[in-house]
Amino acid sequence: MFHCIPLWRCNRHIESIDKRHCSLLFVPDEIYRCRASLEELLLDANQLRDLPKPFFNLTKLRKLGLSDNEIQRLPGDIANFNQLVELDISRNDIMELPESISYCKTLQVADFSGNPLTRCAHVLSLPQELGSMRSLTCLDVSENKLEHLPEEMGNLLSLTDLLVSQNLIDMLPEGLGKLRRLSILKADQNRLVHLPESIGNCESLTELVLTENQLVSLPRSIGKLKKLSNFNCDRNLLMSLPKEIGGCCSLNVLCVRENRLTRIPPELSQATELHVLDVSGNRLLYLPLTLTSLRLKALWLSENQSQPLLTFQTDVDPESGDKVLTCVLLPQQPCESENKGSDNLARCGALESLVESSVLDDTWDDKAPNRMSTIRFMEDDEDEDDEERTLLRRATPHPGELKNMKKVAESIRKDMNAAKGLDSNKNEVNNAVDRVTTSV
Repeated sequence: MFHCIPLWRCNRHIESIDKRHCSLLFVPDEIYRCRASLEELLLDANQLRDLPKPFFNLTKLRKLGLSDNEIQRLPGDIANFNQLVELDISRNDIMELPESISYCKTLQVADFSGNPLTRCAHVLSLPQELGSMRSLTCLDVSENKLEHLPEEMGNLLSLTDLLVSQNLIDMLPEGLGKLRRLSILKADQNRLVHLPESIGNCESLTELVLTENQLVSLPRSIGKLKKLSNFNCDRNLLMSLPKEIGGCCSLNVLCVRENRLTRIPPELSQATELHVLDVSGNRLLYLPLTLTSLRLKALWLSENQSQPLLTFQTDVDPESGDKVLTCVLLPQQPCESENKGSDNLARCGALESLVESSVLDDTWDDKAPNRMSTIRFMEDDEDEDDEERTLLRRATPHPGELKNMKKVAESIRKDMNAAKGLDSNKNEVNNAVDRVTTSV
């Protein structure tokens, strides 16, 4: 039988200790005896509340995992970890980052997400000293309560991933444009009202997620992001898209659902790599004809759309005289979130424009396409009742509805024919009986 040898009796050169999911209430003393060689320490998913002073004598550590504990304070002694490369203190109860964390000069991956970070260095922001951590490549401060990001973040020249989702941030620092290596920026679920013009200088940006903010417009410089492939700006307040967005020549997926867009710039067709375009839940009257030049695999106009692509027809914009694209789902109506108080009606073929009970807000064009209009016929006798000479005109049914109506009509016709067949057979029997009776 083999027995586990206690760490204090082990003379091996221990470089890694994994004590995850061990229900630890404190750091085991035997770990400190390995401080001369220990490089990786994983204490995730325990019940640790404090980090004692001897803990910070583990100066050889390169990877430290403390996620999913109950740690309330990160001591200033964190500065002792000057060889630390990866630090994960996510999902704890830490409210403040000490300024001394900037002494972790070799830190490359820092995960501070899922903490109630509100005050850092006694201000509602990350400490300015964070900007001196030039080796940092990935910084995750999502799911906190941060209101600001320091301008000094622009000094993190090695940064490739910046995750600040689910905070209270109302603006990104202008210095963000200095991050030429930044590839992924996720700032969804904040309070952003605008993006800095300098974002166009983030020449390596491939993924930009700005979902659920309060953006009214996008900077023209966004067209300079030549490597941007995935751009998500759902659920904002966008009134328009800059025509420069067509300059995003690598753009593959563009999602701007549930905004207030009334038109799509024709220049979007210059983004020749665009394959998925989601513009559902806006106020589009039509689409630009230039979109036909794109090799789209999915174009979403409604959240309940039954297929990724639809058949479009050409039309003419009465205001500009330009040729445009339209279909049964255009013009759009406000999304359900704006129709407060409206019933959750079942839709046939996701045809929101045919739901006559939709409640429109004040900012939407009151010339709704689903309104009922009348046609008056002129006759000699003007004294007759107007209602008898009025033809009601309603919206043309969706092709899917027409198919269903056809099926129902055919079913009724078959039933009628069957009934006629029965009647015919019955008549023939009666006639035969009459002839027999007569001959008798």
